[in-house]
Formats: sequence, structure tokens, C-alpha cells
Amino acid sequence: MPVFINVAIIIAIAGYAYFQGLSWALKTRNGQVESLHSLPHYYGIYPALTTLIPSLFCLLVFMIGDEIYIRNQIATLIPSAISAAPEFSLTIQLAQIKNVADGIIFGEPDQWMMIAGQKWSALQSDINIIASIVAIGLAVSGAIFGQTRMQAQFRARNQVERIIILFLGASSLIAIITTIGIVVSVVFESLRFFQLVPVTEFLFNTTWNPQFEGAERAGSGGANAVYGSVPLFAGTLLISLVALTVAVPVGLFSAIYLSEYASPRQRALIKPIMELLAGVPTVVYGFFAALTVAPFVRDLGSSLGLTVASESALAAGFVMGIMIIPFVSSLSDDVINAVPQSLRDAAYGLGSTKSETVRQVVLPAALSGIAASILLAVSRAVGETMIVVMAAGLAANLSFNPFDAVTTVTSQIVTILVGDQEFESAKTLSAFALALTLILITLALNMIALAVVKRYKEQYD
Repeated sequence: MPVFINVAIIIAIAGYAYFQGLSWALKTRNGQVESLHSLPHYYGIYPALTTLIPSLFCLLVFMIGDEIYIRNQIATLIPSAISAAPEFSLTIQLAQIKNVADGIIFGEPDQWMMIAGQKWSALQSDINIIASIVAIGLAVSGAIFGQTRMQAQFRARNQVERIIILFLGASSLIAIITTIGIVVSVVFESLRFFQLVPVTEFLFNTTWNPQFEGAERAGSGGANAVYGSVPLFAGTLLISLVALTVAVPVGLFSAIYLSEYASPRQRALIKPIMELLAGVPTVVYGFFAALTVAPFVRDLGSSLGLTVASESALAAGFVMGIMIIPFVSSLSDDVINAVPQSLRDAAYGLGSTKSETVRQVVLPAALSGIAASILLAVSRAVGETMIVVMAAGLAANLSFNPFDAVTTVTSQIVTILVGDQEFESAKTLSAFALALTLILITLALNMIALAVVKRYKEQYD
């Protein structure tokens, strides 16, 4: 049975349990408010929750675990002659078997693959039936259990709030679990890469050329395979610095103007227009950088006697800085507005001017929030890909000249992983090593920034 039908049945059972509980509570109260511990609707919500939560959780477990179980079962049907081949890939073979099971057949598959596909379909059908029976059974059981708890002095509100708090707490774990999953997967693939390429070569070599030719083993140090990440991180740093040089002053000054100097009418007009920049797709910024800004920077440099590449770090960083202005401006504006007005009044009472109050009172009080907005801008700049690909190119040049063409870590990750890649070569695995290094660098920057904020943050009551 399809999942949405199971969910619809479960919701219907939960709705029935809700109205049954509510009806019981209304009849029990019969005009006497003191006869029930909680309001009537809590007696409907409680059985509805005992119906929904176990059954939906059961469906989620089956949705996540069914393919894992099926893949393990089907893997045993692959002939040993095929699995022993040097070019064998379990992932590719299982994908082909699943296509056969779904009726997507190219050419004439082997007999064993047809049998495996039929087995896959049979297992999937059996699991779907079991999932429907178990989930609907849990829904009915939960509804019955919730109804058996219906008593006049049953603390329905307390139980409902306890369930909701547990649900919210479990939901908060999603971000943590997701982060752990990302880090573990990246670390695992990175370790596979470092088995092929020495860590020292990756971290300290100044040449990045992951293209390899012939039948040489990937990462063996052949003539064409070099995995030095220094040019990529240097390019990332250069473009990010250019972007922050544009975004931080403009964003911070605009936030100070909007929060301290602009009239309500000016603020209502300017702030929404500035925040529109955050909604423009990055590909539009990329086209703007490639077709307008990069030629302008090149022609301007030529007129001044400078050699500027057609795809320069300056053009990409400038447009990227424009893109992240709203992140600095909007957050800094909100933080500055959150500074208590009493601090400003106290500064004025001591004879401070408007500018002195902003510099010596408001900005120190809002330092932590401003630092957070800059950190967000840094993360946005480091993670940007489209603008760099279109305006700065893909040349891994080790250069700190903003007029040269450079590339970034994220651009190389996208370039490496585009298309149908084989996750057995160092070229593909290098994307995960780049991602892991970028995660560690970002973590270190965040820790340094938090230490600086903690050192200079001013506390106010």
C-alpha cells in the first residue's frame, strides 16, 4: 500500500480518536467546569497523539530501513564471478537491479539480474504490506490506549504538553544528527582519499591538477595527477577577502544609518530594497559578474596600464560582496535596534553626541551580534560557487593578485562531482577531502571569532 494511503488512514483514525475524546469530555463536564482536570480539547488531543506518533514513527522506520534490508538481501544473489571482477562496483550493480525491479530495462540483462530484480520487487511488496499492517495496527492500538485513559481527573493537559515537549526536543536533534551524518560521511570518504594520496601532498603541494590519464592508479603520483590544495584555499581566501572588503563596511554603515539616523519613512523604504538583494538567484549575480563587471574591470585595468584577466578574483569578489551585503546589513540592523534605549539616553545625558553614542555605546553593546552577521557573511562567501565559476574561472592558480584568475574550493568540488562519477578514484574522493578541510577551517574561524566576541563583549543589565 502506498505511503500516502497509510498516512491518510492513520490521520483518519487520529481524527476519530480526537472527536471521541472531545465528545467524552464534553459529556462528562455537562456544564460543570470543575468536573474535569483539563479543558475538553486536551482529552481529544491526547488520544490523537497516541495514535499519530507511534504509527508515523513506524512508517518512517520502514521507509528508511526497507531499502537497506533489501540491498543486503539482493547483494547475496550477485554471482561471485561478477563480484570478484576488478571493475566491480556494488553500488552500480544494485542500481541496475533496482532499475530492473522498477521495469526500467536497457538492452537484455543477464538472467541472474532478472531474478534479482524479481526478488527485489517481491521483497518490496512484502515489506510494504508488513509496514501497512504494523503502522495501522499501532494507530488503532494507540487510539484504544488513549481512550482507556479518559477519566475525569486524568491530567490530559500535562500529558499533552509532555508529549509535545518530547517531540520538540526530538526535532531539535535533527540538526545535530544531520551535522554528525555529514561529518562522518565526509571523514570516511576523505580517509579513503588519503590512502591514495599522502596528506602532506594534499596540504602543502602548490599544484592542483586532478586530471589523470591512462591506466595509472589514481593518486599514484603519476605525471598528470597532482592534488595540492594550496591554490584552491588561496583562491578561496582571496575572493572572500575581496567580498568582505565590499560587504562588511557597506553593510555595517548602512545598518548604522538605518537604525540610528534614518527616519521611519526612509527606513521603511530602504531596508526592504536592500533585502531584495538576498533574494536574487546567485546565477543572476554570476551572469552580471561575467557579462558586465568582469569586462568593465578588465577594460578599466587596461586603461590604467594594468594586466587584468578576463575572469579575475576582483570581479568575482566584488559581485559576491554585493550579494552578501544584506546578510551583514539586516542582521546588524536588528542587533543595533535591540540595544536598550536607556543606554543611548544615558550617553546623551552625559553630553555625548550622536556619533559618540554610536561609537562608544551602541556598537560595543551590539558587538556579538555584529560579529555573528560577519561570520554569516564569511560562510556565505566561502560557500558561494556559481559566481566564482562564471566570473573567476576554474584555473587553480596560486596567486594573491586580485587581477588574476583563480578558483575556490567549492567550485572544484562541484566540478569534480558533476556527472556520473566513479567513487573509487582519487579524483572523485578529493572532493570530500576538500570539503573536510574546509569544514575544519570554518570551525577554527568560528572558534576564534567566538573567543574574540567573548573577550570584548560588554555586558549590560
